[in-house]
Amino acid sequence: MLNLHLNVNAKTAKRLKKVLEYSRDEETFAQNVIAYQLAELRRGILNLKLDMQVFEEKYRLSSQDFYAKFNLGEMGDDEDFITWAGLVEMLTENEKRLGALER
Repeated sequence: MLNLHLNVNAKTAKRLKKVLEYSRDEETFAQNVIAYQLAELRRGILNLKLDMQVFEEKYRLSSQDFYAKFNLGEMGDDEDFITWAGLVEMLTENEKRLGALER
């Protein structure tokens, strides 16, 4: 059993209590919060992949190959490359978070 204490302002606490009142039970509420986070991560991952696909098509290079070359300093510091590298890093982080929540 988890006894959770959240440090939130009074308005947020009041609203959260209302949400809990409308939930069937605490387990369902917790599962819904987790499901929401999973859905948001999956949506974010899809959007990052779509954004990366634009660069992959433009430069005819996979994101994996690009990132390896970028880290070796072979791609330069063009704005597109900085953005693309950021997308790869965000994707990696989101996939890590998703994996941790799916366990």
